[in-house]
Amino acid sequence: MGQAWGFGRYGGPEVQEFFDRPDPEPGSGEVLVRVDVAGVNPLDHLLRAGLVPGLDGGRPFPLVLGMEAAGTVLALGEGVDGLEVGDAVFGFALTGGGTYAETTVLSAPNTARIPAGLSATVAATLPIAGTTAVDALDQLGLPAGATILVNGVGGGVGLAVAQLAAARGLRVLGTGSAAKRPYAEAAGVRFLDYAAEDVLGVARELVPDGFDGIVDLVGGASLRAVASLGRDPRTVVAVGDQSVSEIGGRFVERRLDRANLERTARLALDGVLAPAITAVHPLADAPAALATVENGHAAGKVVVKVA
Repeated sequence: MGQAWGFGRYGGPEVQEFFDRPDPEPGSGEVLVRVDVAGVNPLDHLLRAGLVPGLDGGRPFPLVLGMEAAGTVLALGEGVDGLEVGDAVFGFALTGGGTYAETTVLSAPNTARIPAGLSATVAATLPIAGTTAVDALDQLGLPAGATILVNGVGGGVGLAVAQLAAARGLRVLGTGSAAKRPYAEAAGVRFLDYAAEDVLGVARELVPDGFDGIVDLVGGASLRAVASLGRDPRTVVAVGDQSVSEIGGRFVERRLDRANLERTARLALDGVLAPAITAVHPLADAPAALATVENGHAAGKVVVKVA
Protein backbone atom coordinates (compact mmCIF):
# COMPACT_ATOMS: atom_id res chain seq x y z
CA MET A 1 0.00 0.00 0.00
CA GLY A 2 1.14 3.53 -0.72
CA GLN A 3 -0.21 6.94 0.16
CA ALA A 4 -1.97 9.10 -2.40
CA TRP A 5 -3.78 12.42 -2.41
CA GLY A 6 -6.88 12.94 -4.47
CA PHE A 7 -10.63 13.27 -4.29
CA GLY A 8 -13.65 11.06 -3.70
CA ARG A 9 -16.07 13.08 -5.80
CA TYR A 10 -15.98 16.08 -8.09
CA GLY A 11 -16.00 19.49 -6.43
CA GLY A 12 -13.85 22.10 -4.72
CA PRO A 13 -10.97 21.72 -2.27
CA GLU A 14 -13.34 20.26 0.30
CA VAL A 15 -13.50 16.96 -1.64
CA GLN A 16 -9.73 16.39 -1.42
CA GLU A 17 -8.38 13.63 0.80
CA PHE A 18 -5.39 11.45 1.57
CA PHE A 19 -5.88 7.72 1.21
CA ASP A 20 -3.92 4.52 0.86
CA ARG A 21 -4.04 2.46 -2.30
CA PRO A 22 -2.20 -0.60 -3.59
CA ASP A 23 0.31 -0.11 -6.37
CA PRO A 24 -1.70 0.17 -9.59
CA GLU A 25 -1.18 -2.52 -12.19
CA PRO A 26 0.29 -1.17 -15.42
CA GLY A 27 -2.07 -1.89 -18.28
CA SER A 28 -1.20 -2.27 -21.92
CA GLY A 29 1.07 0.59 -22.96
CA GLU A 30 1.65 1.76 -19.38
CA VAL A 31 4.58 1.76 -16.97
CA LEU A 32 4.41 1.52 -13.20
CA VAL A 33 6.56 4.29 -11.71
CA ARG A 34 7.80 5.09 -8.23
CA VAL A 35 7.13 8.81 -8.10
CA ASP A 36 9.97 11.06 -7.01
CA VAL A 37 8.45 14.43 -7.90
CA ALA A 38 5.05 15.50 -9.21
CA GLY A 39 4.36 18.78 -10.96
CA VAL A 40 1.44 20.93 -9.83
CA ASN A 41 -0.73 22.54 -12.51
CA PRO A 42 -4.03 24.39 -12.94
CA LEU A 43 -5.22 21.33 -14.85
CA ASP A 44 -5.21 19.43 -11.55
CA HIS A 45 -7.95 21.45 -9.89
CA LEU A 46 -9.92 21.64 -13.14
CA LEU A 47 -9.91 17.84 -13.25
CA ARG A 48 -10.98 17.69 -9.59
CA ALA A 49 -13.86 20.05 -10.38
CA GLY A 50 -15.06 17.72 -13.16
CA LEU A 51 -14.31 20.26 -15.90
CA VAL A 52 -11.96 18.03 -17.91
CA PRO A 53 -13.93 14.88 -18.70
CA GLY A 54 -12.04 12.02 -20.27
CA LEU A 55 -8.78 12.41 -18.35
CA ASP A 56 -9.75 10.04 -15.54
CA GLY A 57 -9.22 6.96 -17.68
CA GLY A 58 -12.63 5.68 -16.59
CA ARG A 59 -11.21 4.85 -13.16
CA PRO A 60 -13.50 4.79 -10.12
CA PHE A 61 -13.30 7.20 -7.20
CA PRO A 62 -11.22 8.02 -5.31
CA LEU A 63 -9.09 9.52 -8.05
CA VAL A 64 -5.51 10.68 -7.55
CA LEU A 65 -4.61 14.28 -8.40
CA GLY A 66 -1.74 15.23 -10.70
CA MET A 67 -0.93 14.86 -14.39
CA GLU A 68 2.88 14.94 -14.61
CA ALA A 69 5.70 13.26 -12.72
CA ALA A 70 9.28 12.08 -12.69
CA GLY A 71 10.41 8.83 -11.11
CA THR A 72 11.73 5.33 -11.67
CA VAL A 73 10.15 2.53 -13.70
CA LEU A 74 9.15 -0.42 -11.50
CA ALA A 75 7.25 -2.56 -14.00
CA LEU A 76 6.15 -2.60 -17.63
CA GLY A 77 2.74 -3.30 -19.08
CA GLU A 78 2.27 -5.21 -22.31
CA GLY A 79 3.46 -3.61 -25.51
CA VAL A 80 5.84 -1.09 -23.96
CA ASP A 81 8.82 -0.20 -26.16
CA GLY A 82 11.83 1.96 -25.47
CA LEU A 83 11.66 1.87 -21.67
CA GLU A 84 13.06 -0.60 -19.15
CA VAL A 85 12.64 -1.37 -15.47
CA GLY A 86 15.00 0.90 -13.52
CA ASP A 87 14.89 3.77 -16.02
CA ALA A 88 14.58 7.28 -14.61
CA VAL A 89 11.63 8.72 -16.52
CA PHE A 90 9.23 11.65 -16.73
CA GLY A 91 5.90 11.94 -18.43
CA PHE A 92 2.13 12.27 -18.40
CA ALA A 93 -0.45 10.33 -16.41
CA LEU A 94 -2.99 10.35 -19.22
CA THR A 95 -4.90 7.22 -18.20
CA GLY A 96 -6.16 8.42 -14.82
CA GLY A 97 -3.41 7.18 -12.53
CA GLY A 98 -2.63 10.58 -11.02
CA THR A 99 0.80 11.62 -9.77
CA TYR A 100 0.39 12.87 -6.19
CA ALA A 101 1.14 9.37 -4.99
CA GLU A 102 4.02 7.10 -4.04
CA THR A 103 3.48 5.03 -7.18
CA THR A 104 1.49 5.58 -10.34
CA VAL A 105 1.09 4.48 -13.93
CA LEU A 106 2.21 6.66 -16.80
CA SER A 107 1.29 6.25 -20.44
CA ALA A 108 4.45 4.80 -22.03
CA PRO A 109 4.15 6.62 -25.40
CA ASN A 110 3.90 9.83 -23.37
CA THR A 111 6.88 9.05 -21.13
CA ALA A 112 10.60 9.52 -21.79
CA ARG A 113 13.91 8.82 -20.09
CA ILE A 114 15.40 11.64 -18.04
CA PRO A 115 18.74 12.51 -19.64
CA ALA A 116 21.84 12.25 -17.47
CA GLY A 117 22.53 15.55 -15.75
CA LEU A 118 18.88 16.63 -15.48
CA SER A 119 17.27 16.41 -12.05
CA ALA A 120 13.97 14.68 -11.39
CA THR A 121 12.66 17.94 -9.94
CA VAL A 122 13.25 19.82 -13.17
CA ALA A 123 12.05 16.89 -15.30
CA ALA A 124 8.74 16.78 -13.41
CA THR A 125 7.97 20.34 -14.53
CA LEU A 126 8.45 19.69 -18.24
CA PRO A 127 5.57 17.49 -19.47
CA ILE A 128 2.94 20.21 -19.19
CA ALA A 129 4.63 23.62 -18.97
CA GLY A 130 7.71 22.81 -21.04
CA THR A 131 6.06 21.04 -23.94
CA THR A 132 3.17 23.51 -24.02
CA ALA A 133 5.65 26.35 -24.49
CA VAL A 134 7.47 24.49 -27.25
CA ASP A 135 4.19 23.72 -29.00
CA ALA A 136 2.92 27.29 -28.78
CA LEU A 137 6.07 28.79 -30.28
CA ASP A 138 6.35 26.13 -32.97
CA GLN A 139 2.75 26.79 -33.94
CA LEU A 140 3.34 30.53 -34.24
CA GLY A 141 6.61 30.00 -36.11
CA LEU A 142 7.79 33.57 -35.63
CA PRO A 143 11.18 34.65 -37.05
CA ALA A 144 13.93 36.26 -35.00
CA GLY A 145 13.16 39.91 -34.36
CA ALA A 146 9.39 39.41 -34.21
CA THR A 147 7.34 40.63 -31.25
CA ILE A 148 5.32 38.38 -28.96
CA LEU A 149 2.99 39.09 -26.05
CA VAL A 150 2.61 36.48 -23.31
CA ASN A 151 -0.65 37.15 -21.46
CA GLY A 152 -0.09 35.69 -18.00
CA VAL A 153 3.68 35.42 -18.16
CA GLY A 154 4.39 34.66 -14.50
CA GLY A 155 3.30 31.03 -14.28
CA GLY A 156 5.11 27.90 -15.36
CA VAL A 157 3.93 27.93 -18.97
CA GLY A 158 4.29 31.67 -19.36
CA LEU A 159 7.87 31.79 -18.13
CA ALA A 160 8.76 28.81 -20.32
CA VAL A 161 7.29 30.58 -23.35
CA ALA A 162 9.25 33.72 -22.48
CA GLN A 163 12.56 31.89 -22.09
CA LEU A 164 12.20 29.92 -25.29
CA ALA A 165 10.98 32.97 -27.21
CA ALA A 166 13.98 35.00 -26.08
CA ALA A 167 16.27 32.15 -27.15
CA ARG A 168 14.67 32.32 -30.60
CA GLY A 169 15.49 36.02 -30.85
CA LEU A 170 11.98 37.32 -30.25
CA ARG A 171 11.13 40.53 -28.44
CA VAL A 172 8.95 39.47 -25.50
CA LEU A 173 6.41 41.49 -23.55
CA GLY A 174 4.31 39.89 -20.85
CA THR A 175 1.44 40.69 -18.49
CA GLY A 176 1.08 39.60 -14.89
CA SER A 177 0.75 40.60 -11.25
CA ALA A 178 3.47 42.50 -9.43
CA ALA A 179 4.72 39.45 -7.51
CA LYS A 180 5.68 37.80 -10.78
CA ARG A 181 7.69 40.70 -12.16
CA PRO A 182 11.13 39.47 -10.95
CA TYR A 183 10.73 36.07 -12.59
CA ALA A 184 9.50 37.56 -15.86
CA GLU A 185 12.24 40.18 -16.03
CA ALA A 186 14.86 37.52 -15.30
CA ALA A 187 13.59 35.78 -18.45
CA GLY A 188 14.14 38.95 -20.50
CA VAL A 189 10.51 40.08 -20.55
CA ARG A 190 9.33 43.68 -20.75
CA PHE A 191 6.84 43.26 -17.93
CA LEU A 192 3.41 44.90 -17.83
CA ASP A 193 1.67 44.97 -14.43
CA TYR A 194 -2.03 44.68 -15.16
CA ALA A 195 -2.95 46.07 -11.73
CA ALA A 196 -0.74 49.15 -11.91
CA GLU A 197 -0.54 50.02 -15.60
CA ASP A 198 -2.76 50.66 -18.57
CA VAL A 199 -1.57 47.43 -20.19
CA LEU A 200 -3.28 48.01 -23.53
CA GLY A 201 -2.11 51.58 -23.77
CA VAL A 202 1.50 50.85 -22.82
CA ALA A 203 1.65 47.85 -25.13
CA ARG A 204 0.42 49.93 -28.06
CA GLU A 205 3.06 52.55 -27.32
CA LEU A 206 5.82 49.96 -27.18
CA VAL A 207 4.64 47.95 -30.21
CA PRO A 208 2.64 50.43 -32.30
CA ASP A 209 2.41 48.16 -35.34
CA GLY A 210 0.86 45.34 -33.34
CA PHE A 211 2.30 42.09 -32.03
CA ASP A 212 3.35 39.38 -34.44
CA GLY A 213 2.07 36.75 -32.04
CA ILE A 214 0.17 36.46 -28.75
CA VAL A 215 0.21 33.50 -26.37
CA ASP A 216 -2.70 33.63 -23.93
CA LEU A 217 -2.66 31.83 -20.59
CA VAL A 218 -5.46 33.77 -18.90
CA GLY A 219 -8.53 33.56 -21.12
CA GLY A 220 -11.89 35.27 -20.82
CA ALA A 221 -12.13 39.04 -20.88
CA SER A 222 -8.36 39.38 -20.60
CA LEU A 223 -7.83 37.30 -23.74
CA ARG A 224 -10.43 39.27 -25.68
CA ALA A 225 -8.79 42.54 -24.61
CA VAL A 226 -5.21 41.66 -25.53
CA ALA A 227 -6.26 40.03 -28.80
CA SER A 228 -6.79 43.55 -30.14
CA LEU A 229 -3.04 44.13 -29.80
CA GLY A 230 -2.19 41.57 -32.46
CA ARG A 231 -1.72 42.19 -36.14
CA ASP A 232 -3.79 39.18 -37.08
CA PRO A 233 -6.20 37.22 -34.86
CA ARG A 234 -4.89 34.00 -36.41
CA THR A 235 -1.59 34.63 -34.61
CA VAL A 236 -3.29 34.48 -31.20
CA VAL A 237 -2.94 31.08 -29.54
CA ALA A 238 -4.45 30.04 -26.21
CA VAL A 239 -3.80 27.06 -23.99
CA GLY A 240 -7.33 26.26 -22.91
CA ASP A 241 -9.93 29.01 -23.10
CA GLN A 242 -12.51 28.37 -25.78
CA SER A 243 -13.11 32.09 -26.24
CA VAL A 244 -9.99 32.17 -28.41
CA SER A 245 -12.06 30.79 -31.27
CA GLU A 246 -14.52 33.66 -30.87
CA ILE A 247 -11.83 36.18 -31.77
CA GLY A 248 -10.45 34.13 -34.67
CA GLY A 249 -7.50 32.67 -32.79
CA ARG A 250 -6.47 29.05 -32.22
CA PHE A 251 -5.82 26.60 -29.46
CA VAL A 252 -2.25 25.47 -28.93
CA GLU A 253 -1.93 22.19 -30.81
CA ARG A 254 -0.46 19.84 -28.22
CA ARG A 255 2.11 17.14 -28.91
CA LEU A 256 2.34 14.82 -25.93
CA ASP A 257 4.59 12.18 -27.51
CA ARG A 258 7.96 10.94 -26.31
CA ALA A 259 9.85 12.81 -29.01
CA ASN A 260 8.53 16.16 -27.79
CA LEU A 261 9.36 15.27 -24.18
CA GLU A 262 12.91 14.37 -25.22
CA ARG A 263 13.26 17.61 -27.17
CA THR A 264 12.05 19.66 -24.20
CA ALA A 265 14.40 17.82 -21.85
CA ARG A 266 17.34 18.68 -24.11
CA LEU A 267 16.37 22.34 -23.99
CA ALA A 268 16.37 22.15 -20.19
CA LEU A 269 19.66 20.25 -20.11
CA ASP A 270 21.24 22.89 -22.34
CA GLY A 271 19.97 25.70 -20.11
CA VAL A 272 17.75 27.20 -22.80
CA LEU A 273 14.72 26.30 -20.69
CA ALA A 274 15.26 26.88 -16.96
CA PRO A 275 12.04 26.26 -15.01
CA ALA A 276 11.57 28.70 -12.14
CA ILE A 277 10.72 26.23 -9.37
CA THR A 278 9.47 28.52 -6.63
CA ALA A 279 8.13 25.98 -4.12
CA VAL A 280 8.86 22.32 -3.30
CA HIS A 281 6.30 20.70 -0.99
CA PRO A 282 6.34 17.26 0.61
CA LEU A 283 3.41 15.00 -0.21
CA ALA A 284 1.91 15.73 3.21
CA ASP A 285 1.71 19.40 2.19
CA ALA A 286 0.16 18.76 -1.22
CA PRO A 287 -3.07 20.61 -0.29
CA ALA A 288 -1.10 23.83 0.20
CA ALA A 289 0.80 23.27 -3.04
CA LEU A 290 -2.36 22.99 -5.11
CA ALA A 291 -4.08 25.81 -3.25
CA THR A 292 -1.27 28.18 -4.25
CA VAL A 293 -1.74 27.27 -7.91
CA GLU A 294 -5.53 27.27 -7.75
CA ASN A 295 -5.75 30.78 -6.29
CA GLY A 296 -3.41 32.14 -8.95
CA HIS A 297 -0.67 33.23 -6.57
CA ALA A 298 1.99 30.79 -7.77
CA ALA A 299 4.90 32.19 -9.73
CA GLY A 300 6.80 29.73 -11.89
CA LYS A 301 6.40 26.05 -11.07
CA VAL A 302 5.30 24.38 -7.84
CA VAL A 303 6.17 20.72 -7.28
CA VAL A 304 5.41 17.99 -4.77
CA LYS A 305 8.41 15.92 -3.72
CA VAL A 306 7.11 12.44 -2.99
CA ALA A 307 10.16 10.22 -2.60
